Amino acid sequence: MWTFNQVFGKIFDLLFIPFRDMNPWVGMIIVSFLTGLLMLVIFRYTSNQAGIKKAKNKIKAHLLELRLYKDSLGLSLKAQGNILLANLKYITHSFKPMLVMIVPVILILIQMNFWFGYESLKPGEQTLLKVKLEEGYNPLQTNLVLEPDPEIVIETPPLRIEEYGEVNWRISSKKKGIHHVNIIVAGQKISKTIATDTKPLSKLSPIKHRKKFVDELFYPVEAPIAKDLPVKSIEVRYPAKRLSLFGFNIHWLISYFALSIIFGFSFKGIFKVEI
Repeated sequence: MWTFNQVFGKIFDLLFIPFRDMNPWVGMIIVSFLTGLLMLVIFRYTSNQAGIKKAKNKIKAHLLELRLYKDSLGLSLKAQGNILLANLKYITHSFKPMLVMIVPVILILIQMNFWFGYESLKPGEQTLLKVKLEEGYNPLQTNLVLEPDPEIVIETPPLRIEEYGEVNWRISSKKKGIHHVNIIVAGQKISKTIATDTKPLSKLSPIKHRKKFVDELFYPVEAPIAKDLPVKSIEVRYPAKRLSLFGFNIHWLISYFALSIIFGFSFKGIFKVEI
């Protein structure tokens, strides 16, 4: 899984290279445009285009019938029934491409979250570093040592929370850049990145998880923690990022889906796709 994450993540790294110093909207527009085109291609070659066109024409015809015979209750009810049947056929024809789209869209969303979901820390800004232990390990009895880069300041002693199986530190960073902290446990080091004052469009990793398929899938930025260690995850708390538009702060997910749909419908004629 880690090899796949490296390869797939590198695609986004290369895609965003020209836009790292620009407003994040630029990168968002580019990836939404490409997603819209990808969705069109998938829909074009996995759907029953003839069936969709036929179902849409039937819906239009029965809508016209509904208007022409609006004074006849029987004919109006029949037209409404036919519209419902045509809609069901349309949904049936669209179901397969939607299922096919789910896989690439989920993989894209996972990567996008680390580019657009978090803001890096500011120099001097404090945050929490949380180490979650595996079940069966008591944070009061498990020896954890924190070794940070010189640019990272440990603001507080470790707070051990037995109820949640956590050991927390409050930390801050002196200057901009990608820094590291090493957590030493059971004689081994686990490295975690900490991003400070990075470029407007940067990939941030808030959580590093234990080696497990689902966790590796949803947190693919950093190499997973070895299974033989008692640490389940290491988290750095980053502020949430919002895309600013005309004074409004918009969540990246809303922007992404809205733009992808707009681009998809805008280019469906060029690709000759029935949607």
